[in-house]
Amino acid sequence: MTLHLDDNGTAVSINKGDLTILRYVYRPDNAQFESPRPYFEPLYDLAGNQVSLYRPHDHVWHKGIALSLPNAGPENFWGGATFRRGKGYVDEKNDGAMVHSEFTELTSDEHGVKAVERLDWITQDGRHFFSETRTFAVTVLADDTWVLSFTTAFTNDTENTVVMGSPTTEGRENAGYGGFFWRGPRSFTEGTVYTAEGEGGDEKMGERGDWLAYRGKHDSVDAVSTLVFTDHPENPTAPVKWFVRTTPFAAVCPAPFFDTELPMEPGDTVTLRHAVAICNGDTGIDGAAKAAALAAAELDRLG
Repeated sequence: MTLHLDDNGTAVSINKGDLTILRYVYRPDNAQFESPRPYFEPLYDLAGNQVSLYRPHDHVWHKGIALSLPNAGPENFWGGATFRRGKGYVDEKNDGAMVHSEFTELTSDEHGVKAVERLDWITQDGRHFFSETRTFAVTVLADDTWVLSFTTAFTNDTENTVVMGSPTTEGRENAGYGGFFWRGPRSFTEGTVYTAEGEGGDEKMGERGDWLAYRGKHDSVDAVSTLVFTDHPENPTAPVKWFVRTTPFAAVCPAPFFDTELPMEPGDTVTLRHAVAICNGDTGIDGAAKAAALAAAELDRLG
């Protein structure tokens, strides 16, 4: 199904007919404390229901779906305070930015939309830290399902070993967030989590698996949506540990550094590959598994 894109120099909107299903903001205007970085927001299912949240009052650095990493050695590319062992959350004035350099590809055709982007990771004190190439694609699979595929390769351009981790590797239990992070609408609070092991809620935190789905309800309309997230078998620590919360808010993140540090030597590159299927209605576990397989196939096509 043909999709159309509109690039206004700050954000790319992706449209199916009259419905904007996704906006990718690649030149954000957020404060430094929020670690300015590109993000996908808003996102809608194909029934027109929004399935994301922007700058919630409790965590203003949460923005739809964004690559967000809180513990990149001494730097924070997540936003807010940094968790340090023995100190808790500390405002270290280390909130870096992921800065758009250029699109080397931005195309739309009968198969969908594809973008290839180069970015520079810049520390709060102005030093070049990492270089990144990311690729994403949007494909409509059916009248009730579309897929966002996402890959990133970021390289340590410093002269030092950078240890990638999370608040959990710094000592905070079950706070292994960091990576391809989604924040759901307020109405999705106390939603349902599906995995290959069954359905549940917050107890799914830290479970390993190739996919995880989140079903949420919408206010004002009698509707639900299901988001099905996938990891890739070649990602670090695969099968990944999932960071997932249903309370006090809805959030999902395949977290490669959940409780395992990864040292990046100078010149090392880390590659992460993920996809998310946005589905109208309640897929159930079996439907989520099928959507995960379709999303994984789209991710493989992205390369």
